[in-house]
Amino acid sequence: MGKTAAQRAAKHGPATGSPRAGVPGTANTAPGQRPQGKSSPGLVVIAGVVTTLFLFWYLHLLVLGQLSQLADGLAMPDSLIFGYGQDHLADLRAAMDADALGQLSYVHKTAGTLFPLVFGLTWLLIIGLNTQRRMLRWVFFSAPILFVVADLWENIAIDNALGAAELTGGDAALAAALTVARWVLLGLSLVASVASVFTSRVGRPPELVAQDKG
Repeated sequence: MGKTAAQRAAKHGPATGSPRAGVPGTANTAPGQRPQGKSSPGLVVIAGVVTTLFLFWYLHLLVLGQLSQLADGLAMPDSLIFGYGQDHLADLRAAMDADALGQLSYVHKTAGTLFPLVFGLTWLLIIGLNTQRRMLRWVFFSAPILFVVADLWENIAIDNALGAAELTGGDAALAAALTVARWVLLGLSLVASVASVFTSRVGRPPELVAQDKG
């Protein structure tokens, strides 16, 4: 009497070509198909953007605003988008005591350092994921990289100008130039990220663009 398929499978195991052949408890992956990982670059980008927005709010809108209350209402140099002159720094030096200047320096070393670093890494990832051409990618990369350099340098320049025994015009001019540069580079970094997303969709088949949106 011929054996049934179930009896043959119980005796000899599943056939080599069977979909269930292979490692028990795992599904076979089709040729050329990559197994899905547990993490995604998109999740990293979202986390980076959320952290960046929080640090921006904490640094520029909360902490620097509180420090201005210790300086007779004078704005902190970091928040002045269009720069400032030597007179503004001189007024700050006169209004802020040693403790207030120490708090500003501490902010520069903590949140003032974390914000540009997290922003720079996040925006480099956004641009890198959306820009295929190497030359264009490095053009877009230049804005966030220069922003990080200008922002960290600005922290040092402001602390040196406010804490120096004598405020000079050169110290004030350097700090003001770096402040304006960091705000300009911040805006250019935002433009570069938007441009990278836009250029990544130019020339792509419509079905791929629709798949990305879905």
